[in-house]
Amino acid sequence: MKDYILHLENSADKWENCTPLGNGSMGLSVFGRTDSELFVLNEETVWDEPTEMKPAGDFKEKIAYIRSLFLEGKNFEAAKWAEENLENDFNVIASFEVAGRINVEFDNKSKAKNYRRDLNLNKGVATVSYTKKDVDTVEECFVSYEEKLMAVKFSFSAPSSFNITYDRDLITEKTAVGNKLVACCDTAHKTHAFCVAAKVDTDGEVIAQKDSLRVENASTAVIYINIVSDNIDKNYRTACVEKLSKDFDYEAIKAEHIKSFSSIMERSDVCFEADEALEKLPVDKRLERLKKDDKATDFGLMSLYWQFGKYLLVGSSRPGTLPANLQGVWGERMQNPWNADYHTNINLQMNYWQAEQANISECTKPLFDYMNTILLEGGRKAAKDYYGCNGTVTHHLSDIYGFNGPADGVWGLWPVGGAWLAFHMWEHFLYTHDLDFLKNEAYEYIKACVDFFLDYMVEDDKGRLLTGPSASPENEYIGADGKPVTMCMAPTMDRQIVRGLFEFYLETEKLLGLETETAEKVKTALPKIPPMQVGKHGQLMEWIEDYDEEDPGHRHISHAFGLYPASQITRNTPELYNAIRVTIDRRLANGGGHTGWSRAWLINLFARLRDGNEAYKHIRLLFTRSTLPNLFDTHPPFQIDGNFGGAAGIGEMLLQSHEDVISLLPATACFLSGSFSGLKARGNVEVSAKFKEGKVISCTLVSESAQTVKVEINGETVDCALEANKEYVISA
Repeated sequence: MKDYILHLENSADKWENCTPLGNGSMGLSVFGRTDSELFVLNEETVWDEPTEMKPAGDFKEKIAYIRSLFLEGKNFEAAKWAEENLENDFNVIASFEVAGRINVEFDNKSKAKNYRRDLNLNKGVATVSYTKKDVDTVEECFVSYEEKLMAVKFSFSAPSSFNITYDRDLITEKTAVGNKLVACCDTAHKTHAFCVAAKVDTDGEVIAQKDSLRVENASTAVIYINIVSDNIDKNYRTACVEKLSKDFDYEAIKAEHIKSFSSIMERSDVCFEADEALEKLPVDKRLERLKKDDKATDFGLMSLYWQFGKYLLVGSSRPGTLPANLQGVWGERMQNPWNADYHTNINLQMNYWQAEQANISECTKPLFDYMNTILLEGGRKAAKDYYGCNGTVTHHLSDIYGFNGPADGVWGLWPVGGAWLAFHMWEHFLYTHDLDFLKNEAYEYIKACVDFFLDYMVEDDKGRLLTGPSASPENEYIGADGKPVTMCMAPTMDRQIVRGLFEFYLETEKLLGLETETAEKVKTALPKIPPMQVGKHGQLMEWIEDYDEEDPGHRHISHAFGLYPASQITRNTPELYNAIRVTIDRRLANGGGHTGWSRAWLINLFARLRDGNEAYKHIRLLFTRSTLPNLFDTHPPFQIDGNFGGAAGIGEMLLQSHEDVISLLPATACFLSGSFSGLKARGNVEVSAKFKEGKVISCTLVSESAQTVKVEINGETVDCALEANKEYVISA
C-alpha cells in the first residue's frame, strides 16, 4: 500500500486549516508556522459542567395533553401550546472545550524557503520543513496511543533557540520548573479542572523562566505534552506531571506509534487511477483546480479523501476512549460550534458510517462503550422522569455525562436518537458475525430501547401505534391553517427506526436462542406501526399525512433513512425505491445538500440508488463547496461528520452488501478505474477487487468461516462457496 500524504505548501492561516493528529483521547492541531509555531491542544474529557435532567413535575401530563391535541388533528394548536408551556423544560448543554495553546517562538525570524507541511495518513505523523537563513528546520509531530502522549520534535541543521509558552482562558496556575511547564485551568463555569504539562528533552539548554521555557543552542528538541482532567483523575495535576517524570525514548515511542497506527490504516485501501502530476500538487491547489474548471477531474483526491476519513476516526475513536464528537477530538474554542457535542439525529451516527466497511471496526468500540456505560443508564432515568416509561431513551443530543433529555426547544422532543444508535450494534454484528458481542455488549442496550417504545407508543383510533410528540429532524411542514409546524405524531423516520429496531431485536433473540415476553409484545406491536407511504408528488412521504414542506430544500432528508443507512428501501421494494428518488430530486431542485454533511449523505443515497454518475457529481460538489484546504469538511464551520459521511459514500459506490448479495461496483461511474482491498462485506467477508472503466477485472473474497455467498459482478450474480480463511478468486 502506498503512503497517502496530505501535502500542503503553506502554514495554517486559521485553526480550520490546521494539521490534525490524535490518539482517540487527545488531539493536537499543528499550524506549521515558521516564526511562531502554534499547537492547539485537546483532551476528550475537558468538558464543561454536566446538565441536570429535571423535568417539571407535570411534564408527563403536558405530553399527554399535547398528544391528545395531535390525535384530534389539532397540530398547530398542539405545537403552539407546547412552545408556550414547555419552554422551561428544555435544557442547553455545555461544550467540549479547548485545552489550550502552546506557542513556540523562534529567535530566527528570517523568511522561510522550501516550505512543506505534510501529513502521512498511514503513519499518523505530521512533518513541517523549511529553510531559514541557511538553517534547515524539520518539525515532526504525532500523538501516541500507547504512551498517551503528544510528541513534537524539532531538528535544526545549526543550533537554534526559541521560547515555549502556554495560554488559555481561566488559568489557575502556570509555572516552569527545570525542563517542565505546568498549567492548571478551569472550564467555563469553573465546575471542572484539568492540567496541561509540557516537558522538553534537548541537546541544548533549557532555562525555566517565570511561566515559560527558554531553549537555547539546540540541534534537536522534543516537547512531550500530557493532559489530565478531573473527569479522569481527581488528582489531575499530580497524575499529569508524574507521567512526564520518566525518561522517554523518542524514536522508540515513534516506532511503536507508527506500527500501531499503520496496522489499522493499512488494513484496507481504495485506490483510483490517479494523475501523478496532480499527486505532487498541494491539496489546496488541487481543490482550487476543481473549483475553477467544471470538467477537471482528480480521482487520486477521492482516494486521499477516503483514507482521510479513516485517519480521522483512528485519531478520534480508539478502544478505551470516548467516541468522536462533532469535531472528532479537536476544537479551538471554549465553546465550540454546536458545543462539539454528540448530536444523535444523524451526526454521531454518520461519524461511524465508514468504519465497518473500511475494516476498522475496533474504532466503533468507543461508541458502543459510550452507549452501554453512559447513554443506557442516563436514558433509563430520562425515560422514567420525562415519560414514566421503562427502557432507555436519548433525544437529539448528548454529552460525556449522559444527558439524554429533550434539549434546545420543541424540536428536541425527538425520542429516537438512542434507537438509531442501536442500529450500529446490529450492523456491527452483521459485518462481524460476533455472537459474543451480540449477547454481551449489544443485547441489553437494544432491548432497553425496545422496552421504551413498547411503553411510549400510543394507539390511535385507527389502531395504529404512534410515536410522539416528535418531529422529522429540524424540518417543518405546512399545517392545515397554512402555518409552519415542527411537531407531529409518528413521522416517517420515527416509524422506520422503530420498525427496524423491533425487527432486529426479534432476530437477535432468535440468534441467541431466547424466548421472552418482550418478544411476544414486539410481534404484536409490529403490524400496528404504519408503513411508509407515497405522496401526491410520487415522493416518499416525510410525515404520516401528505403535508407540504416549509423548506423543500431542507438539509435533512430524514425519511431517506430507510434507503441509507438502513436497508428498508431497496431494489426489492420498487415503489418505495422510486419514491425516495423523487424525494431526493425534489430536495435538490430546491437547494438541498448545501451543508457538508448533507452533501455527504447524498453521495450515500445515490450510491444506494445505484446512480454512480450522480454520486460522483456530489463527491465533486463536496470537494468544491464544502471542503477546506486541509480536507476538513465545513458545514460551515468545520463539522467532522461530512468527512466521515463522504468517505463512506465513496466506499458505498464500490461495495454494497445490504441486499443479501455482495455487489461489486454497484454505483461506480464508467470512467472510474482502480482497485480496492481489504473492504468488509456483511457476513464477515473481506473483499478486494480491480476494476477498469467501471467494470470488475478480478475479485478476491476471504471469509473466516465456510459459507456460500452471492456475488453480483458486472451485471451477473454468481454463487461462491467460500472455504474458511482461503482466497476465492473471480476473474471477469
